[in-house]
Amino acid sequence: MKNNYYAVIMAGGVGSRFWPVSTPEFPKQFHDMLGTGQSLLQRTFERINQLVPSENILIATNQRYKDLVLQQLPSLQKNQLLLEPAMRNTAPCILYAALKIKDKNKDAVLLIAPSDHWIDDEKEFLNNIKTSFDACQKEDILMTLGIQPNSPNTGYGYIQFDEGNTDIKKVKNFTEKPDISRAKQFLANGDYLWNAGIFVWSAKSILNAFKNSLPTMVDVLDDGNNVYNTDFEDDFIKCNYEKCENISIDFGIMERVNNVFVLPVDFGWNDLGTWGSLYNKLEKDAQENAVVGAKSIFKDAQGNMVRTRAGKKVIVQGLHDFIIIEKDDVLLICPKKNEQDIKQIADEVKNSLE
Repeated sequence: MKNNYYAVIMAGGVGSRFWPVSTPEFPKQFHDMLGTGQSLLQRTFERINQLVPSENILIATNQRYKDLVLQQLPSLQKNQLLLEPAMRNTAPCILYAALKIKDKNKDAVLLIAPSDHWIDDEKEFLNNIKTSFDACQKEDILMTLGIQPNSPNTGYGYIQFDEGNTDIKKVKNFTEKPDISRAKQFLANGDYLWNAGIFVWSAKSILNAFKNSLPTMVDVLDDGNNVYNTDFEDDFIKCNYEKCENISIDFGIMERVNNVFVLPVDFGWNDLGTWGSLYNKLEKDAQENAVVGAKSIFKDAQGNMVRTRAGKKVIVQGLHDFIIIEKDDVLLICPKKNEQDIKQIADEVKNSLE
């Protein structure tokens, strides 16, 4: 049965909100963001490998990160890399993966997972994926995992589901990141989940969905010549991939079809999208300060996050709720409440200081 289990780890993002550690040359998924001794990509691979055979795990990333992936996952074979020659969002990448996998195994079921999420209860996560695999092998459905919300967070999309006695719920609709009043209403309603961007489906079901919802994209990437898993695949992708529409799997497929289901889950999920979300996952001292790498002394300082190279001596006095990040020749000191400005700050630094 496990021979039909496949996974695609999405590892092509640049993680600009984690500047200055995450850069276009070395994005966050390749960093040990929590000081665990493993990069986020390595941890994600090991987690999934507990259920999915290693040879059935594919890494989807930009062509420029090929060497980084192979350095961090040296056991990978060349045909396990899906190298995108152009950035076209998630739908083209997932179609590419589905075509390649179905060529190898028409009975395949696929997990699509980001490379930069953190999961506390890996056993529960794997149980949820197994439940989803079983459902998708039996029925023509597209599944997503929905995180039980614990706050009216405005940084996530939301999934509304139909009430019912089954564990797997029919999806009513998707809502993009709401304002705070709507987020509070969603939480009060009790039938909304956070959209984690983790999907499960059979190769057959997702390809049928693409043919119905994005037929032009299918025409571009499936020319009927059976190029996948041959010596012609790389050249074919280089010539055709950039012709695909730039669209997410959410907009392109999930919001257009009527066979979408969600499994409500609670396995200690964090999307590690910002320094603030990373701070929430780190151990803290009595004054709620969190440290990665540095040897720190805090005086009249609370709620701060410090991340530097290993062993760097850092003394913080009189600061409250600040992000302090060192990377090579850059030092960032920013109030946590203004972390949404970090992407813009990175652009300004690139334009004015480099």
